[in-house]
Parts: sequence; C-alpha cells; structure tokens
Amino acid sequence: MTAPLPGDAAFRCARSSVLRDEPVAGTASTVRAYLLIEHSGSWGEDALRDARLPDGLGRELRRRAHEARIRVLLIRRTGRRPAGEGTTVFAAHAHPYRPWIERGTMSNPADVLDLDFFDLRAGHPTSLTPHEESLFCVCTHGRHDACCAELGRPVVTALSAAHPEETWEVSHIGGDRFAGNLLVLPHGLYYGRLDPATAVAVAGAHVSGQLDLDHFRGRSGFPTPVQAAEIALRRHLGETREGALRLEHRRTEGVDTAAVFVVGGDEYVVEVHSAWSQEPQRLTCKAARDNPIPEHTVVGIHRR
Repeated sequence: MTAPLPGDAAFRCARSSVLRDEPVAGTASTVRAYLLIEHSGSWGEDALRDARLPDGLGRELRRRAHEARIRVLLIRRTGRRPAGEGTTVFAAHAHPYRPWIERGTMSNPADVLDLDFFDLRAGHPTSLTPHEESLFCVCTHGRHDACCAELGRPVVTALSAAHPEETWEVSHIGGDRFAGNLLVLPHGLYYGRLDPATAVAVAGAHVSGQLDLDHFRGRSGFPTPVQAAEIALRRHLGETREGALRLEHRRTEGVDTAAVFVVGGDEYVVEVHSAWSQEPQRLTCKAARDNPIPEHTVVGIHRR
C-alpha cells in the first residue's frame, strides 16, 4: 500500500510501524558519549540549529560534536520550568559495563565549550561533578516529529510524577517511529513504544537492576546487530538482570555478525544476519520518500 504523501496530517510513523509489526530490537542509536544541555525554550525542528541558544553556540556545538563523535542533546523539565539557577549540564559515557555520568550548573550556556569533547568521547572524566542517579530522558521533540510529542508527552508526565528528579524531556534521540521513546543514561539504554504505564514500569525495573525486554530497543554502546544479539540471547535465557551479560568479542563479515557473550561463566555465540527490507516504508512523519528498513535476523544461538 502506498504511504500517504508528506504533509498528510493523518499519517503517523509510530502507528504505521506498529501496524507492520516492526521489531524494536536492534534499533537504538549507536552512541557512546552524550552531552546534555538544559534549554527550557522551544527547540524548533533541529535543536542545535533552531533553539534560541547564545549566538553561534549551536553551530559550534554541532561542529565539535561531529569531530569528537559525541551526541549533544537539549533537555528540559516537564512544563518547560527551569531546573534551577543557571544551566544544568550532564556529560555521560555509555560504556556497556562502566558507564558514568557527571553534572554541573553553568551561569552561561556557552561555558559548556570549556569541556573537552574528545576526553568525553574517550571516557575520561570532565570538570563536572560525578552524579550517582540515572536519568530518564523522554523524547518530546514534536517539531522534529509529531509522534514524539503526541506519544512522548504523556510518558514524560507520568515519569515526572514517579521520578521527578531523574526525569527530563530530551530533543531528538532517533527512531521517531518507536515513540514514546526513552533513553536511560548513563547506561545508554533505549526503550520504545512506551505509554505512561509501561514507562513507569520500565523505570521501576531499571531502579531494581532489571531490563524490560518487551520494550528494549538496545544498548547504545553496541552496534545495532550486537544490540539485537543481546536481546535475543536474553530472551533465550530468560535473563533480565541488566549486568548479567558481557560481550567478549564480535566478528563481522559483510552482513553477518557473530557476537560472543559470557553469562554466568558460560559462553554463547549469537549469529545475526543484517539486511534491508524488500519493501521501503515512510519512516518518519515528515519523510519525503519511502526508505528501506534495516533488519537484523538472529540465525543461531550456540553455547560453547
């Protein structure tokens, strides 16, 4: 069936993804380091380009983030209320087994440029202060994609009531069609297709050291085939403890990946075949054309 034309108000990418039963496993953005900057105002369509940041700051953040290969996101409290005096900033390194997060408050948002972006990418602490709690970051970037606002705002409202200090709205994190989307930092855990009740359950499980596999899109510190492999192995073993699996190594040959995990002293090899869907789809609400969908198929799980 031909997708509605761009601009068709009736089309919603998240609804379309659900109707075609698109898997969420292996769809998290591949990001190792994050820099989060509080901005309570409008984010526009492209946050670093359109938000009313100090003159030239957005452009410079984009340049440095590209060079250092980190993800810069804007955050705000629900209701666009400032978190306090100054600008709250978080730096997070989403290493799969040694994640960390730091927090600071800056009187001038441009002071964030004093941080060493390359050190953050390498996993070295910045000049900010270690932060012990996780962050629950819900994408509500409606100007980027309508689904993120329509499905994300009820989620962030519920999470803010349950975890007021840990919950933030966040600009575009990727995968609009899986809205409502949640990014848990510093672990880099992506969850999708959340509603208010499931979001609160996911957050509660995380606090208890558990993963919700039904909504788990993947761990951003892994490439997407390895994300799919981890989730498949967890389902195979019925293992939801967040730190129970450890990736020993992976081997990729063309479109095939073999990921070796250690679980409780045992080694498991998960084989994943990656391809593109035969039928292109409209992947965002604003997409001007259809695109193929990356697919990761688990073809084998073997215990060594």
